[in-house]
Amino acid sequence: MNFLLSPEQLEFQSTIQRFLDDRCPSTLLHEVFDRGEHDQALWREMCELGLAGIALPEDFGGAGMEMIDLALVAESLGSRAAPGPFLGHALAGLAIAWAGSDEQKQRWLPGLATGELLASVAFAEEDGWDPEHWTLVGERLNGSKQHVPFAAEAGLLLVGLAGGGLAIVERAAQGLSIETENAVDRTRPLSRVSFEDTPVERLALDAGVAARIRDAALVLLSADAFGGASRCVEMAVDYAKIREQFGQPIGQFQAVKHQLANMAVEIEPARGLYWYAAHAFDHVPADAERYAALAKAHLGDRFLQVARDTVEVHGGIGYTWECDVQIYLKRAMFDFAFMGNPSAQRARIDL
Repeated sequence: MNFLLSPEQLEFQSTIQRFLDDRCPSTLLHEVFDRGEHDQALWREMCELGLAGIALPEDFGGAGMEMIDLALVAESLGSRAAPGPFLGHALAGLAIAWAGSDEQKQRWLPGLATGELLASVAFAEEDGWDPEHWTLVGERLNGSKQHVPFAAEAGLLLVGLAGGGLAIVERAAQGLSIETENAVDRTRPLSRVSFEDTPVERLALDAGVAARIRDAALVLLSADAFGGASRCVEMAVDYAKIREQFGQPIGQFQAVKHQLANMAVEIEPARGLYWYAAHAFDHVPADAERYAALAKAHLGDRFLQVARDTVEVHGGIGYTWECDVQIYLKRAMFDFAFMGNPSAQRARIDL
């Protein structure tokens, strides 16, 4: 089996990385992190590049690509710690594409594909993230969801209902209120969304789709984590080449060499894990749930540890607000926890 990326996929990913190097340098990243606000200009340019509709049907303005292509985008964004609502927007669009009626697709997908309409997902409740933990019921909702990304900016929210149902809530709906949470990763702000007799539009064909959306989220988070962890290794190596101690670069010290080598060995083999999880999502249904959870668990752990190791290599400067490393450490914390931490993923699939 030839399990490599095609030349088109490699060029596609290189194009995204060049775009991010040009449009999302470290200076912009720190500006966004300092403000903790949505960078509408950067997101608009991402949409012009086609990132908003990568996996949406071509009939509605999307590119009709597969999960592996969507995951390659997530890896690139993670490698630059790029701010933006890509994750929630992609998941909401997939849910409507898979479970929406013809009328719902016609109404929402064209705007989602171009990015003119921004969407997000509201899944987490007090007891957890998975469909079996959802408790909201009815055609008019009462209750709340927490850890909702970009809720204040989204025109649509995909809300998880009891029994694995999915529904759309428009931003201007009656009784909907949003309270900003003090999230650690300012590149992906979170909010608590409350509903008070709020009308919803249930997706017409939502049976069984909620679990599939959850697995898509796990794949994309694992890809983001791989990209972020790979960048951490690069930053640690680069810093070890220029930081001098006792008259020589610290990279010449055996202890630092071993630490850098261990970081690289922890991450690079995991590339195939998230690739296979993305491949299985579309082509090996029997493996999809298990490998999505396994990829999220493993890469969530590894990204957090490698980010900590990168701070160690940088010494005291790694913790400072001005250093890029602290942004990646906080992104690692987001990827670790969002949609359920590694322990929850392993327990769910009996690892």
